[in-house]
Amino acid sequence: MALDGRRIGTADAPRQLFASTPAQRVALARQQFFEEGVRPSGLVGEAVIQSWMRCSRTHTDRQRIVPFDAVTPSRLHATLARNRELLEVARQELVQMEHALAGTDCRVILTDSEGVLVHVTQQPAMAHQPVLCKTARVGVNISERIVGTTAPGIVASTGQACTVNGAEHYFDLLCQMQCAAAPIRDVTGQLAGVLDLTAEARRFGFDAASMVALYATTIENRLLQAQSRDHLILRFQASPTLLGTPLEALAGIAPDGTIAWLNNAGARLLGRLPEAADERDVECLLGHDLASLLRLGRREAAQPLRLASGLGVWVQARLKGADGADFRHAVAMPGEATPLAIEQDAQMPAAEACEPEPHPETTLREHSRKLIEETLVAHGGNVSQAARQLRVSRGTLYRRLRGWKEDAAD
Repeated sequence: MALDGRRIGTADAPRQLFASTPAQRVALARQQFFEEGVRPSGLVGEAVIQSWMRCSRTHTDRQRIVPFDAVTPSRLHATLARNRELLEVARQELVQMEHALAGTDCRVILTDSEGVLVHVTQQPAMAHQPVLCKTARVGVNISERIVGTTAPGIVASTGQACTVNGAEHYFDLLCQMQCAAAPIRDVTGQLAGVLDLTAEARRFGFDAASMVALYATTIENRLLQAQSRDHLILRFQASPTLLGTPLEALAGIAPDGTIAWLNNAGARLLGRLPEAADERDVECLLGHDLASLLRLGRREAAQPLRLASGLGVWVQARLKGADGADFRHAVAMPGEATPLAIEQDAQMPAAEACEPEPHPETTLREHSRKLIEETLVAHGGNVSQAARQLRVSRGTLYRRLRGWKEDAAD
């Protein structure tokens, strides 16, 4: 085919501006970025471009052989010990993933937050997988600093899920690899590990990104609950059928009445968790005080609850502490050994579970007000000191005081 007397594909042909296949787009992106110094926006994802920029500052030779050396035995021992809890909670999901992928060439990889492999699918090495034969070993470091652009390397650097296909990898040696990875976070919101699916010499025949995100969410939910030894754990969603699934929202409530952590589904239902301690108050975000939420722990079945935003959800509450001692201040009467709200009552009929508790509620409110007033007097009206002694947030005290003032005005 000729264009103005010139044949497309020859040296004197005009430069091809558009690419029709993924491979052509990546090839054009590499040419623009590495040879022309042009940012290849729209040809590859922004996460890949940012990774190329980071790698180009530390790896000058994209054609060099990556060693894939394992870390030292002492560091590997320390890494496995440090990630024992992660490996324990992930074990069931890793087995399920490997069983589902048994008919494929994919490897399931779990790394720590720094990119060191702590688990990898064990299967016989194949001739068409020379790179996987070297990398699929516990102790190998696959961070960007070592092996350049990969999906688990990007997740370890950014904390965001991503997929890296073929020539999107930085080093030429990895241009036959396909990988999809997702983060796993702990109760502090920090990266605890990276779950990854990797294949070599062929593309994924399924949506690897969705699969790895689903299992990473399940592992993260297990880890959050395992690390919440002194929290009231709330499971909630708009539909009760979603409770106990990867789509359930989770929140950890601390004994001081603040939300200690939210998983991604919980953050979407409640909005982003604020940084200020007063804005993390459970009554402000959920519309219910700590005592009300503790009462939900007496019931096995999910209960309907109206959030502060007006959204109706179904909630299950579970107290992780052995005896609930850390939460006793929330509802305990003088002289009580264990507060009523923390006692377990598995025999309560379903009809009774939905009925309001009339008379004790009034007595509890009166006692709460008397206790707060006496504590404020003892501290000369200093709300911060009173909140510290009562083990609640200042926001809770301010709302109580404002509510009493409004009631008095009415």
